[in-house]
Amino acid sequence: MAKTKFLFSTDFHGSETVWRKFLNAAKYFDLDALVLSGDMTGKLLIPIVKRPDGKYDASLYGEPYVLTEEELPEFEKKCRMITYIPYRTTAEEVERIAADEQYKEDLFERREGEIVEHWLTLIPDRVPPDCKVIISPGNDDKHSIDDVIRADPNPQVIFGEEEVIDLDDEHEVLCFGWSNPTPFDSPRECCEEELEERLEHTVAKVKNMETAVFCIHVPPYDSFIDQAPMLDKDLSVTVRGGHTHMVPVGSTAVRKIIEKYQPLLGLHGHIHESPGRIKLGRCECLNPGSEYGEGILKGFLVEIDGTKLTQLRRIDA
Repeated sequence: MAKTKFLFSTDFHGSETVWRKFLNAAKYFDLDALVLSGDMTGKLLIPIVKRPDGKYDASLYGEPYVLTEEELPEFEKKCRMITYIPYRTTAEEVERIAADEQYKEDLFERREGEIVEHWLTLIPDRVPPDCKVIISPGNDDKHSIDDVIRADPNPQVIFGEEEVIDLDDEHEVLCFGWSNPTPFDSPRECCEEELEERLEHTVAKVKNMETAVFCIHVPPYDSFIDQAPMLDKDLSVTVRGGHTHMVPVGSTAVRKIIEKYQPLLGLHGHIHESPGRIKLGRCECLNPGSEYGEGILKGFLVEIDGTKLTQLRRIDA
């Protein structure tokens, strides 16, 4: 029987700090694979505006900066480390960004791809060449980053979305980043019926369910690892009795697929507030949660041997 050891994590949302920790874990834990289940990209653009005198104006956390050309790389790195996307621009373009929503969206999408491309360049110096880096985007990631990941020349980097990837000669990981509908109209979300169809199409590629790992970004519905704050129509958090009102927001299609096929392991994320593990039949389902905003890597160190889960350790670094 084959034995393999990997680290699973998810929901970095543009934090290069967490990404670097994730990569560094490969050597530290002597891993066979790193498995990332989506939501890689950040959500906020930081304009760095060139002035007539050749310096640059920027603002971070409400603090103004005046930067020289030499200081720019370090400031840009600081932005990336805390989830933001830096962008060198002009005062004229800033006005266009504010006035033209489509231009703003196209620019943001291009910069997201460039950040992912930069992240991939960090792999060779940090990850041993025999360790696979399996990446599937999540519901918040735009489709354009798929081509960026596919185009990376490093053979370690494996684009897994809606595919089944070999972890070793015996174990496979099914990768799936779509979610059921959210309040935020994210790029990869759909109704439960379509989600089930997409999942069935991907599951059909699995050769052996007894040793398969399902890496599905959204957790199964009503599974304890899918509890999130209930939102009002204006997206404010609902409070009842002085406490945040939590409700299950996972996918009924995902739960149906897991209960139907009973893989060895289910790897999930999406809901940052609900780290934990729960069994659905024989399948152990995990959600490490996420604290990307604090620069904390949350994940599970997993070792599987044949049909047995021989190690399961929560990582919080």
